[in-house]
Amino acid sequence: MNGETRVVEVHPHFPERDKISRCARVIEKGGLVIFPTETVYGIAANAEHPLAVQRLKELKNRPEDKPFSVVVPKRSALMKHTPLRSAMLFKLVDRFWPGPLTVVVPAMKEGQTVGVRMPAHPVATLLLNEAQCMVVAPSANLEGHPAPSTCAEALRDLNGLVDLAIDGGRAEYGSSSTVLDCTQDPPKILREGIVSKKDIDQVRSRKNIMMVCTGNSCRSVMAEYLLKKYLKPEQNVDVYSAGISVFLSTAASSGSLEVLKKRGVDASRHLSQAINSTMIYKSDMVLVMTESHRQSVLQHAPEVADRVYLLREFVEEGSGKSAEIPDPIGQPLSAYEECASVIDAAVQKLAKLL
Repeated sequence: MNGETRVVEVHPHFPERDKISRCARVIEKGGLVIFPTETVYGIAANAEHPLAVQRLKELKNRPEDKPFSVVVPKRSALMKHTPLRSAMLFKLVDRFWPGPLTVVVPAMKEGQTVGVRMPAHPVATLLLNEAQCMVVAPSANLEGHPAPSTCAEALRDLNGLVDLAIDGGRAEYGSSSTVLDCTQDPPKILREGIVSKKDIDQVRSRKNIMMVCTGNSCRSVMAEYLLKKYLKPEQNVDVYSAGISVFLSTAASSGSLEVLKKRGVDASRHLSQAINSTMIYKSDMVLVMTESHRQSVLQHAPEVADRVYLLREFVEEGSGKSAEIPDPIGQPLSAYEECASVIDAAVQKLAKLL
């Protein structure tokens, strides 16, 4: 292209949707657009537009066999780009996304890999949400030049070479994201950036346990808070709970709160949450109360079949209906007490196994 690149100035924290929407249309049609992230400025291109990708490769002097990383607006978009469903991968993105971590994962096309990142900048998030296409985005600099922290720095290299530049102020970090190869176990740092090896190792060292029931107000709450009571800090275990039929966040049931209080546990700040795929995939173990809960979990995440157990089945002999824990909701306090006693015994055994 000829002439100077047009610059669109936006508020860095509250970007104007109409301006960003027009920039997104440029990307969709095959244009190249400079935009801010929290690390450095990047160049966005429509990954599904061959001419845009070829133009970007020529601009960045990128070899044909070295693909660009994809940027996504939300965590769940990761699953569109890779078949990998390891707990470790999802723990990492749950901890560091949105943020300065690029994960290299097996691509959907066998034998290939792809880098994926979810930026934490409001302008980038809105731009990616507005763009109705997959977006790739290397840093906005020419080969051998430093990655830019401002729009002006990016235009020193790229003025007249890209179609549009979004000026969203100075990038927060001013240095590149960490690139982590998650195609191997343990993951390998290919480029250390903002996220350090220590940060990654801290996530890798912890186990995630999720308790699941129907409404996340009774059984799974008891299981979550009682297990937390028996775990020791050195066990490095995070415990959380969710429900398969949660539509609005609510507090734990009064019966659950009362029987937990008798056991020295305060769950008064608990709010119910619905299960989702990311939550399931980041769990090393999913413990459910009934077989129907297991089936609901697997409908969300069929690949985790070997990580889902009935709570009682996992710690006791027996299976089927005998291993299910009945729902006390709507019943007298004695039903809650009976339920809590069963769960208490089970999680005490579980805590010793973890």
